[in-house]
Amino acid sequence: MDRTDVMRWIEAYERAWRSPGTDQLAMVFAPEVTYRTSPWVEPVRGLDDLARLWEHERAGPDEGFTMQSDVVAVEGRTAVVRVSVDYDDPAVGRWRDLWVLQFSTGGRCAVFEEWPFAPGPDDVAASGP
Repeated sequence: MDRTDVMRWIEAYERAWRSPGTDQLAMVFAPEVTYRTSPWVEPVRGLDDLARLWEHERAGPDEGFTMQSDVVAVEGRTAVVRVSVDYDDPAVGRWRDLWVLQFSTGGRCAVFEEWPFAPGPDDVAASGP
């Protein structure tokens, strides 16, 4: 895997998120995928459980958001990506994530670990001394 491969994978991930149903998951994730929505939770295992998680977590394929990403590092089959997601719905808000990804031989993600961060009251930049 190199940075271009990882960026293509991110584009496929976003297309899958924005698509109706979950048929595209198999093009993005390996059948034996483990998927953590936080480093502190037990992972969802396999495509069937991941499909249920995706349908539960998203408002639908027409959910409005803007996503930007930056590949921080790629080492062998492991990548770290910084992701910014700004949802149109203020109740969902803004998220800044780090993704730790491990890819299978075919370029599908076998291990997905998300470190999600949403702004809190202490996250406002200081306006001066």
